[in-house]
Amino acid sequence: MITLSPLRWGKPYESLDFTEVVHFDSGEPIARIGNVGGGIVGRDMRQAHKARQALLELSTDDLLQRCKQAAVLFESADLQVGDSKQSVDQFVHQQSASTGLPEHMCRSNMAKNSFVLSNMDEILDCLTRGLDLSILSRGFGEEGRGVIVSYQAQTPILGAVLPNNSPGVHTLWLPAIPLQIGLALKPGSQEPWTPYRMVSAFIEAGIPAAAFGLYPGGHDSGGAIMTKTPRSMIFGSAETVAQHAGNPKVQAHGPGFSKILIGDDVVDDWEDFLDLMVESVLSNSGRSCINCSGIWASRHTREIAAAIAKRIGPVDVLPPTDPDAQLAAFTVPAMATGTHAMVQQDLAESGVEHLTEEYGEKLIEREHCAYLRPMVVHADSPDRQVASKEYMFPFVSVVQCPQDDMLRRIGSTLVGTVLTKDQSLIDAAGACVDIDRLNIGAIPTNRLNWLQPHEGNIIDFLFRSRAYQIADLPVAANA
Repeated sequence: MITLSPLRWGKPYESLDFTEVVHFDSGEPIARIGNVGGGIVGRDMRQAHKARQALLELSTDDLLQRCKQAAVLFESADLQVGDSKQSVDQFVHQQSASTGLPEHMCRSNMAKNSFVLSNMDEILDCLTRGLDLSILSRGFGEEGRGVIVSYQAQTPILGAVLPNNSPGVHTLWLPAIPLQIGLALKPGSQEPWTPYRMVSAFIEAGIPAAAFGLYPGGHDSGGAIMTKTPRSMIFGSAETVAQHAGNPKVQAHGPGFSKILIGDDVVDDWEDFLDLMVESVLSNSGRSCINCSGIWASRHTREIAAAIAKRIGPVDVLPPTDPDAQLAAFTVPAMATGTHAMVQQDLAESGVEHLTEEYGEKLIEREHCAYLRPMVVHADSPDRQVASKEYMFPFVSVVQCPQDDMLRRIGSTLVGTVLTKDQSLIDAAGACVDIDRLNIGAIPTNRLNWLQPHEGNIIDFLFRSRAYQIADLPVAANA
């Protein structure tokens, strides 16, 4: 059984307290994780400046090349993870065993993280609009128009309290290293695998170990990271996002409430978009914030809902090793039963119809885990409670709403795919402040362009643009 120890600025720490990680289905132990408390995290944060100093000893170009090496190592090499050498197959199996994700989804998320890391030079070039990254190192430089530009790092490290639901979110903290910002990470108790393996790949590629802190533990560990780091990100529920709203020091990532809006000019041809809608709902077992949770149109909504239900309603539980498995397990059964109970309350509301009911039981309970099979509901108005819900399994509400009312009723929307050729609707969607990532045309909500920002630009989060002027100082005369 593998043991994962905390990492305190590159140095393993022998913990006295351990959390056991078990297989989601069998309950058999597969790993143990050493924990640290908030006190240790707080003490380490006093030395956070050394993490940035270690990275500043390498140029940004050098760090980008080492990131490319780390991407290859992460996706293909045997790496030292905890007290064991870990192969790619072992990583995939361990991650699947603790998270409940099918193994092919683990490989897909692994490839996504590797892709972002290997293309980091292009990503940062786009996010900075072509800024010479050495300017971020020095703090100032010439942009090319005879004007000095200056960017001031707001923190020596990026703190992050990481989730358990989907390994794909780790792409969001990867840019910190080539930006010469250290990392203080609290791994998820069920998904420690990606941060541990990624940090190992970084170090193997020659990036200073002193730039990394891994602090598994309880709420006090995560709380210390959030309060002791000048910039941090956290992943959680809508309540978590609301708790940190308006705090410039925290980037909170929660439910996406991603949606597809079908314009009146194309809605009569809705069948042309059925594959797009199914992919947006079902991919990655519906666990991602970029999965579609709402499809809005002015007409044909019940037909749309029935067609999607026919495609995803029959999807059933398969072993995690099956390449056709499309459903992830809830490793905490109470989360599945609680979610199922909330959905049942939604279905009891007048004007809401369950379209996947005929395809059998939705809650599948086992001894150590549970599953929720896909659900499609129809709402005859945006006033129905279900129209504003998102759940961590393949769930979508198809909402009937006049086109003129859509954009003022959709609410917070991480990804909005707008299917239309109507320029007035396109312009209105572009001006809608509730949509973060906007897709015009037939683009599934789950397909991201990594050359564009995701829920805010990490450059703007970690650095501040400021005025910087240099005058020629007079030279003192010799006495």
